[in-house]
Amino acid sequence: MIYITGDCHGNFERFNARIFPEQKTMTKEDYVIVCGDFGGVWKRNTSDREETMLLDWLDSRSYTTLFVDGNHENFDRLDSYPIEIWKGGKVHKIRPSVIHLMRGQVFEIAGRSIFTFGGASSHDISGGILEVDAPDFEKKRKALQKGFLPYRINHVSWWARELPTEKEMEEGRRNLVVHGDEVDFIVTHCCASSTQAILGGGRYKPDPLTNYLEEIRQKTKFKKWFFGHYHDNKNVNTEEILLYEQIIRIW
Repeated sequence: MIYITGDCHGNFERFNARIFPEQKTMTKEDYVIVCGDFGGVWKRNTSDREETMLLDWLDSRSYTTLFVDGNHENFDRLDSYPIEIWKGGKVHKIRPSVIHLMRGQVFEIAGRSIFTFGGASSHDISGGILEVDAPDFEKKRKALQKGFLPYRINHVSWWARELPTEKEMEEGRRNLVVHGDEVDFIVTHCCASSTQAILGGGRYKPDPLTNYLEEIRQKTKFKKWFFGHYHDNKNVNTEEILLYEQIIRIW
């Protein structure tokens, strides 16, 4: 079985058995995929007790947890894990059964082919990105807080790695070509530019990643595309599904 859900931001309450009772009949050969903003690898302290307990708890579930990265991830830590090959694609194994599906990969999971591509542009940074070692850091932060302007701090709560490199995008193109530009499912954090335009009604601007995903959307044959990021549960059309708190079975 394959289930899928949206952004967690480090809150895994939805995976309690009383909320997600389906897990009672699942095994490690069944999977739950998170569409980015997983948030389980977030703290700067790699030995943070609360985070360690949460990841161990997830690893103890009857199923295997998979996730693509979102924009709110600690990429310094995420990128420090060794790259392994799993089910045909590159991964970071956070725990034996808590696995980061890297960008531009095609996985064969439970008999289904899945193309993954994490990342997104942060929408909550109208106050800017602050540098923690800047001499006026505290002054700027207090001013932004006073004005209720959302901001992020570089390498503390924001990373430039939220958007992909050209190398990652090209790897995604190559992997899709190997599979004849056809997969069963696509799992991303944000979505294609045209899909985003439908969702946002002009609120969201295209960026290099949404334009890349638009390219993928136009040239790839797929059955369903699942994504998170926009904090809603919605069938955009018959093929593209936005997820947030809901957990749905896709196979």
